Amino acid sequence: MKDVVDPELGINVVDLGLVYGLHVDEDTNLVVDMTLTSAACPLTDVITDQTEQALEGLVNDVAINWVWMPPWGPDKITPDGREQLRALGFNV
Repeated sequence: MKDVVDPELGINVVDLGLVYGLHVDEDTNLVVDMTLTSAACPLTDVITDQTEQALEGLVNDVAINWVWMPPWGPDKITPDGREQLRALGFNV
């Protein structure tokens, strides 16, 4: 999932803290519980396509369950994500 990059920030969704959970069933189908930095993000299709490409061959099928609770906040960014954002000029 670190190959899936938020198109607006240029940081992967794992280090941004956007992935809330992964659920694999007995048929190797995956459901990803994921949120976005903003509910109004127009780029969900881009993230969905990247997720499917990143996991191709690892699972049979991928579905993203977009969740909004708990709401995303900067506290969910990993230390690596913070370092990447600082390198881009963000104050986190």
